[in-house]
Amino acid sequence: MKKVAFVHDWLNGMRGGEKCLEVLCELYPESPVYALFYEKGKLSPAIAKHPIIPSWLQRLPGIFRHYRYVLPLFPKAVETLDLKGYDLIVSTSHCVAKGVRKDKGARHLCYCFTPMRYAWSSFEEYFGRKNRLARSILRFWMERLKKWDLKRNEDVDAFVAISGHVKGRIREYYGREAEVIYPPVDTDFYTPDEKAPREDFYLAVSALAPYKRMDTAVRAFSRLGRKLVVIGSGPEEGYLKSLAGKNVVFLGWQADGALRDHYRRAKALIFPGEEDFGIVPLEMQACGGFAIAYGRGGALETVVDGKTGIFFREPAAESLEKAVLRFEKTPMSPLDARENALRFSRERFKREMKRKLESLTA
Repeated sequence: MKKVAFVHDWLNGMRGGEKCLEVLCELYPESPVYALFYEKGKLSPAIAKHPIIPSWLQRLPGIFRHYRYVLPLFPKAVETLDLKGYDLIVSTSHCVAKGVRKDKGARHLCYCFTPMRYAWSSFEEYFGRKNRLARSILRFWMERLKKWDLKRNEDVDAFVAISGHVKGRIREYYGREAEVIYPPVDTDFYTPDEKAPREDFYLAVSALAPYKRMDTAVRAFSRLGRKLVVIGSGPEEGYLKSLAGKNVVFLGWQADGALRDHYRRAKALIFPGEEDFGIVPLEMQACGGFAIAYGRGGALETVVDGKTGIFFREPAAESLEKAVLRFEKTPMSPLDARENALRFSRERFKREMKRKLESLTA
């Protein structure tokens, strides 16, 4: 029997990447999960029951809160993970997990959420508010990180991208081809509730990080006067609250049950960033709801304009405002939204990934 190991960047919550890892863990229920660090109590039982092996970063004081400040240590830390004796390595990566070292003869598949955004494509979105000296230092480190990234990619035998959008980035930045296998949506959990009528509020679900462009949503709704409920937390929270009118409510992170309840009751989901894939609009559609999304990136592959949602074309509050007004005049069917989401089920993901992994190790 082949020995399989998973490598994930870090484990401190259940976001889209961790939901992909969770389903992959079901394929190999005895396999360990390696990571730069992990925070107990922040993972689903399906992941937490696996042996979880962190790097030496786990021992750094305050690592769970301040890990962003030790990014230059990530490449060395992932290279020191000991994966000797494994036949198959599956990395689920948006940062450095794909840079893990493998035994001679082992096979390595990278399920790539994106090439590192801050290094390759979105430096200004992440660091544009830093002072000039800080940006100069960060640019220096990002150039070193890109060189390391390209070198370590040589150990990856096959890339799988989460979307056609990410497939294009892998080709552009790495010069590699990738198959597309869309992430899984738990369409058995995220379901409509006909007894819960839609209410007079809009919903945004997101990490509150700069590239998510939640400032666009907050500005637009503060001007429109419609109620916006924001679920999520992150480094931009204080800044966003300073922009918000009284009609914008921040709830922080919520458990899956509370999240589903909001999906079922909101008029529509607001999705203002250019995402690599974006699982949140599909969770909303699985609940029979609709998405108002920025018409670039992964949303183009998951939302059907005029049928399961509305696109806005410019990354500006004014464009989003017009899309909200267009949505309020456009009839759409909850059945169409649900049917679209079913194309991305967990069983479909598991079946396609199993086929890919078996072909790689045949």
